[in-house]
Amino acid sequence: MPRISGVNIPDNKNIEISLTYVHGIGRPTSQKILDELKINRQKKAGDLTSEEVNQLKQLIDERYKIEGSLRQEVTLNIRRLKEIGSWRGDRHKKGLPAHGQQTRTNSRTVRGNVRRSAGSGRKPPPSPK
Repeated sequence: MPRISGVNIPDNKNIEISLTYVHGIGRPTSQKILDELKINRQKKAGDLTSEEVNQLKQLIDERYKIEGSLRQEVTLNIRRLKEIGSWRGDRHKKGLPAHGQQTRTNSRTVRGNVRRSAGSGRKPPPSPK
């Protein structure tokens, strides 16, 4: 089982998919990396030679911000937004969507599964005379 930057890569999957287990590497990035190193995308991760694994590690470490450093940068960016009091920072503080999504019908899990029934807020029926 190859290990790249502290993440165990699954052996039984194509290397193109296996690389996406590393935080910060998606499909397009993994395709770019494999094309540059001239590694077949369909090759299973367990079939890689130690030389190919070393090349992957070296290229990823040199060029890409991944795992801990990427998570730290994102956290610092969100903290900065909160400190300057921006709209996006306020949305992060409240735990709401920060990129303009509607919240009236969607984002139930973010809002705590709030369901407003059809009968809530109605006036009581008039009492009989």
